[in-house]
Amino acid sequence: MEIKYFSDTDTVLVNFTDKEVVKTQDLSENVLLDLDKNGNIVSMTIEHARRQANIDNFSFQQIHSPVVQMD
Repeated sequence: MEIKYFSDTDTVLVNFTDKEVVKTQDLSENVLLDLDKNGNIVSMTIEHARRQANIDNFSFQQIHSPVVQMD
């Protein structure tokens, strides 16, 4: 996954995979989804990100599940 913020246009691009985009679907006026040939999400574009996604407070945390040992 890759997240890019373009400050000049206040746009966030979230790439989930590197598959070829065959269709773009409007989720809302400011959110676009790019889909692959199977209808899976390739990327998401958020326009007016400061207002739509509160980009100023972006954080990322990866949570690992505990390893359960079987006796």
